[in-house]
Amino acid sequence: MFDVKTKVLVVDDMLTMRKIVSKIMRELGFTDITEALDGEEAWNKVQSGNYGLIISDWNMPKCTGLEFLKKIRSDEKFAKTPFVLVTAEAESHQVAEAIKSGVDQYVVKPFSKDSLKMKLESAHKKCASRMSA
Repeated sequence: MFDVKTKVLVVDDMLTMRKIVSKIMRELGFTDITEALDGEEAWNKVQSGNYGLIISDWNMPKCTGLEFLKKIRSDEKFAKTPFVLVTAEAESHQVAEAIKSGVDQYVVKPFSKDSLKMKLESAHKKCASRMSA
């Protein structure tokens, strides 16, 4: 699992969802959590911060989670940052597009603390193997 001191960025245009994800992360022991209301604001925060994990909604105005993921993956400085997409979209072509774009894990709403924890553990394993390759 990610170290609980990992700096986490939670991105969602809905305040309620940001608060839910942030609360779950705190319950899992994380203490350094920043929120952003869309991919544009998140991109600005990423450039000035040193985040070790990004959890982003897919459907947002200005810059979607998928567009934000592509920006992250295309920038050498941030390309290896663990990235988890959270969405209500579960169609196979969308999952395939997210995987092709380099997402580390995909969480479908609604989700529980335990299901998010499992996805985070899976993302951590994937990132650890990517770092050692």
